[in-house]
Amino acid sequence: MKNRQLSFSSVPSLLGVAFVLGLSGCSANFGDVSNTTAQTAMHIQGVVHGGQQPISGAHVYMYAASTAAYGGQGIAPTSGTTGNASTSLLTSATGNPADGSGNFYVTTDTFGNFNINGSFACTPNTQVYLYSSGGDPQLTGVGIPSTPNSAATLMAVVGDCASATPGSAFPNATNVYMNEITTVAAAYALAGFATDPLHIGAPSTVAGHSLSGIGLANAFATALNIVNQATGVPNATLPLNTTAVVPVSTINTVADILAACVNSNGISSSGCSTLFANTTYGTAPGDIATAAINLAQHPGASVSNLLVLATNASPFQPFISSLNDLSLAINYSGGGLNTPDGIAIDAAGNAWVVNLIASSPVIKISSAGAFLSGANGYTGGGLNNPQNITIDGAGNAWVANEGDSSVIEFSSVGAVLSGTNGYTGGGLNEPIAIAFDGAGNAWVNNFGNNSVTELSSVGAALSGTNGYTGGGMNLSSGVAIDGAGNAWVSNFNGNSVTELSNAGAVLSGTNGYTGGGMLEPFTIAIDSAGNAWVVNAGDNSATKTSVTKISNTGALLSGASGYTGGGLNSSEGIAIDGAGNVWVSNFNGNSVTELSNTGAVLSGANGYLSGGLNEPNVIAIDGSGNAWVVNFGATSVTEMIGIGIPVITPIAAGLPVIPTKDGSSNLGTRP
Repeated sequence: MKNRQLSFSSVPSLLGVAFVLGLSGCSANFGDVSNTTAQTAMHIQGVVHGGQQPISGAHVYMYAASTAAYGGQGIAPTSGTTGNASTSLLTSATGNPADGSGNFYVTTDTFGNFNINGSFACTPNTQVYLYSSGGDPQLTGVGIPSTPNSAATLMAVVGDCASATPGSAFPNATNVYMNEITTVAAAYALAGFATDPLHIGAPSTVAGHSLSGIGLANAFATALNIVNQATGVPNATLPLNTTAVVPVSTINTVADILAACVNSNGISSSGCSTLFANTTYGTAPGDIATAAINLAQHPGASVSNLLVLATNASPFQPFISSLNDLSLAINYSGGGLNTPDGIAIDAAGNAWVVNLIASSPVIKISSAGAFLSGANGYTGGGLNNPQNITIDGAGNAWVANEGDSSVIEFSSVGAVLSGTNGYTGGGLNEPIAIAFDGAGNAWVNNFGNNSVTELSSVGAALSGTNGYTGGGMNLSSGVAIDGAGNAWVSNFNGNSVTELSNAGAVLSGTNGYTGGGMLEPFTIAIDSAGNAWVVNAGDNSATKTSVTKISNTGALLSGASGYTGGGLNSSEGIAIDGAGNVWVSNFNGNSVTELSNTGAVLSGANGYLSGGLNEPNVIAIDGSGNAWVVNFGATSVTEMIGIGIPVITPIAAGLPVIPTKDGSSNLGTRP
């Protein structure tokens, strides 16, 4: 491993109306439109279905996610104009009666049908979804009354209220199928923004949070992409990319788990009690949609207890009877992917991937899963055995080109900005990693001559002829920048970490920081407090692999052996999400491990295993909370849906322009 890296069931709609997102009004397209709320007309037809039976008498609401505050794991529900409560959109003109809270709804008939028709207040760039509550699951047959199930809550995403045409929304008859599948899609895609089904949001209208609205919009689009809203059936592949495989059987399995509660007489049933008992984190959920969100936020917990609810008699087939975890992941191939070896996320949520072979292209994948770089990727600029990639503050991609000892810069649309042969000089020698500081300068690790080169935003060498040297740098393989502008370098052969000032002076002594279980330290990341997190790729036999945490002053915070367990095994990649949790890709374990900021394992004994992980070597978190993992062994990329907490992207955007004394920053925080 080190030699490789360093050597360089179809359920038809009862209405039978094809689902088409509105060409204006609420749609899945994210355009530049006015934010002025206006009364707009809409017409939505749909059906609420529990497994194979329609739910009669269910109340169907329409909500817009909050634009004032975050919902999410560990975030309490709040109300008011500054809270994270979703806004009810139906009025007396579009709904029937109002509930005790004054929220209007429509009611499903015997066949689960509902019809929303009239005018409502639609604010452009707000994200809209449907929510159904209660009703009779008609367990003994359609039209035969049975016990209403107050726990039967379901969700279906509608999309962006764009209102491109004033005075209209949903101009076409729109059919939305609400069932357990659409609920799974919504719960997982929105997990990073949801406290419960009525408290979903991101502070996109709050000053300083412009990126949060992008992450929320992308999350809603993901929910639309992984399920056919007209039929309530998972899509086999993404609409914009037929090579992007959706985990249909896993989605069915989670839907079957929910169906055991939907198709019951309520909270006291064994299906509901089992579901709620095994999705309790703090307060026990009292409804299915809340349980689904909790499950999406903790996909590695209580798996065996939940799987007993999915059987051969369950409504969604095929399902999986044995799983390590219940995470959902999309697997990408094609588009020029060929031995991928590096990944970075830009401000729009696009993933940029480099491939570890000569002249291999750079691949750009949109948040919706489309290959934006065409069938063969971006080429040129002297690409030769590229090792890593990062994004600068202007949205340009910088590639460490180990084969030609150069750095190549691509614009956001793939144009080469660094000339025919890339940036050279300044001591560049087999560069393998790049990080940006708050001033927009690139810091490049040189594997070939144990140095670090600093380049300006236009590629000029700022670190002299030979780069910065000393401090125990020895086959350096990773670099990261803290809020003070200092560079932290992991030394694969030195079993140490070197810290350099923003002027290149060694701050960590002659031999660097050592101890703490450091063994072949490979990659490095910095958290919001300025602490350095180091992945140790070496196998010490007893623990396989460890992660070492070092304070901004060089103190070891993770004990004598570092943090271990959770499936860490010949680990290579590391990333930090918006809650400060640490994500590690395990090359030999074919897994991903999640650690808390204190080193506690959050991903179970084996880590997460979904999405075709095969020799995963690099990982990145996006602004929607998705984890993107490069599979070196399978020539593919895995996107783990909603598994983390949304984080500021690109990484450099979390750094201050004016350095802090203690290295603190907005790295590893929500946008």
